[in-house]
Amino acid sequence: MKTLYFYLSITFFFIFDSLFCQNIEIKFQKTIDSVYQQNKDAVGLLFHIESPNNSISWSSSIGFSDKKTEQKLDKNQPVLVASNTKTFVATAILKLVENGKITLNQPIKKLLSCKTKTILEQDDYELNKITIKHLLSHTSGIDDYVNDAYFDFINNNKQHKWTRNKQIKLSVKTGHYLSKPGEKFKYADINYLLLTEIIEKITKQPFYKSIRNLIDYKKHHLNNTWFVDLEKKPINTKPLAHQYYNKYNWDSYDLNPSWDLFGGGGIASTTKDMSLFFQALFTGKIIKNKKFISQNADVFFT
Repeated sequence: MKTLYFYLSITFFFIFDSLFCQNIEIKFQKTIDSVYQQNKDAVGLLFHIESPNNSISWSSSIGFSDKKTEQKLDKNQPVLVASNTKTFVATAILKLVENGKITLNQPIKKLLSCKTKTILEQDDYELNKITIKHLLSHTSGIDDYVNDAYFDFINNNKQHKWTRNKQIKLSVKTGHYLSKPGEKFKYADINYLLLTEIIEKITKQPFYKSIRNLIDYKKHHLNNTWFVDLEKKPINTKPLAHQYYNKYNWDSYDLNPSWDLFGGGGIASTTKDMSLFFQALFTGKIIKNKKFISQNADVFFT
C-alpha cells in the first residue's frame, strides 16, 4: 500500500503541476493577445518566460515577421537586440576583471590601439584619466557619433559599409569634448566600441569570439545568439524577423547591419536565449561573485 500511495502521489503531483503550467500559460497568452490588440501599430510581439523554480520555460509570439507578406511571426525567430548587446560586452569585461586580466579603475590609454589613441588624443581626450569603468557607465566624457546627422546619412546610404574605426573617427569629427571623466553621464555607443577594442587587446582574439568564450554560450544554451555579419548564423536558427523604424520607414532587411554592429549593438538572439542569458548572469552562473555584480549593477542598466 505504501508503494502504491507513493506512485499515486507522484502521479498526482505531475498531473497537478502540468495543469498548473497549462493554466498559467493560457493566462500568459491572453495577456499577450490583449496587449497586441491594444497596440494597433505593433507588427509583432515576441515573449519568453523562464522560471525554473516553477517549471516554466514558455515562448510565444503574435503578429507578423514581415508586414508586407504578412508572414506569421514564429516564437523562435531571432531579432537584432540592438543596445542589449551592451550587456554582453559589459559582462565580458567584468569576466576579464574577475579573471584578473584588467581592473575597473584601469586607465584605457595602454589598452587601445595606436590608431585609436591617436584619433582620440587629437580631440584632447586624456586617455590616462579615462578608466574602463568610465566607459562602462557612459561617464567617459567622450561624445558619440550617433546623432541625427548619422541617422540621416544611413537613411540616404542604407548599404554603406561601416567599420569600428570609421565610427571612432566620426565621434571625433562630429562630437566635442563633453566633460572630465566621471563628471557627466552621456549615453554613447562610442564607449562600447572602445570596450570591444579593449577586449581584443587583452584576449588577442576578435571581440565577438572572446565574448562568446567568456560568457560561454554553449554552457548556458545560448544556441541562437550571434553577432550578425561577423559570425555565421547558428545551424537550425530561424531567419531574422523584420524590424521596423517608422520615423525613417526602415525595414532592418534593407540596412547594412554594420551601422550598429561593433559593441553598441550587433547581436541577434531569440527571446529564450536572452532570458537564459540574463538569468545566468544575475544568478552567478557567468560571473561567480554575486556581490561584484550587485556592486556594478549600473553598468548593466545604462
